[in-house]
Parts: sequence; C-alpha cells; structure tokens
Amino acid sequence: MAEKFPRDRFDEIPDDLKRVGAHRAPRPRGRGWMAVGWAALATIVLVGAGIVGLSLVNGSISFHGAGASASRTGTPTPTATPTPTPTIVPTVNPALSVNVLNGTTREGLASTVGDKLTAAGWKVGALANADRTDLAATIIYYGDPANQAAALGVAQSLPGATIQQSTAFSDTGADITVVIGANYPG
Repeated sequence: MAEKFPRDRFDEIPDDLKRVGAHRAPRPRGRGWMAVGWAALATIVLVGAGIVGLSLVNGSISFHGAGASASRTGTPTPTATPTPTPTIVPTVNPALSVNVLNGTTREGLASTVGDKLTAAGWKVGALANADRTDLAATIIYYGDPANQAAALGVAQSLPGATIQQSTAFSDTGADITVVIGANYPG
C-alpha cells in the first residue's frame, strides 16, 4: 500500500502562479500574432526573390545596362533595319515529277499541257481528268515548301496559273500537281 508522507511546503501551490501542470508557464499575450507576422515576412521575402529571379531569367532586368551618363549624352539609339524578304526565283527542276489533271470539259487538254511542260524541261508523270470539270482557275499545287520555286517555274509555262501549297495531292507521289481550269487559254 501507499505510504502517507507528512505534508510539507511543496504540497502548497501559491495561487498567483496560475500554472497547469508542473512545467507549463502562462502563455504570453500576442504569441499567435507573432507567428502570423513571421509567416507574412517569409512570404514577402520569397515572392520578392522569385520576381527578381524570373526577371533575370527573362532578361527584363539588366545589371549591365548603360549608366546614367550615357542616357544624358543624347545619342540616338540605333533602330533595327528590317531584313529583306527573299524573293523566290522560278526554276525548272527536271528531277521533280509533275502530274497534270484536266478540270475542264475540253478533251485532251491534260495531254496538251503535259506536252508543253515536257518541252519546257519538266518530267511529266500522270495525265488524267480531275474529279470535277467545272473548275474556273488553273492552280499548281506543291506539298513541300522547298518546291515553291519549281511551282513558280511551272506557272511561268502556263499563262494564268497560280500556285498554292497543299498536301491534297501528296498521296499521288508527284512533287507538283497541275489542275487545269477554264481560264487556261490553250
């Protein structure tokens, strides 16, 4: 059984301590606001460091810019000269194959145009009628942008023809496809 000890000075707790438990002291006032203040300060520091870091990465802040004395001299800043757009020169490339499709009601027009292109130095592939016979304009289609100059070369041989980049005829195997329309004078 438990022994009973005589009462001594440790058994009496003064009323002014307001303690709960043996090792707890009263909580100071405003302790919760101190935690909020530290969290806000840490957030501001981290956001500021992030903004400066992103500005350096994107190049919007430069620490190597011209000094204040350079801006006072009044030297005009050079303006960038626009680069000229290269003009595409029409070429004849006998290595490319050209298909000719007749989009009109005139019979034998694909063969006539094929003969004209062969005489101009082109390798003519298939000669056939188009799906439609009511096409108004003669259009030269090319799929690869590298063949634009060659398409312009074909257009020089066919008066009234225009060129257009399209992959609509890529399954035929031809590099360039000519679709003859009613505006073809031949």
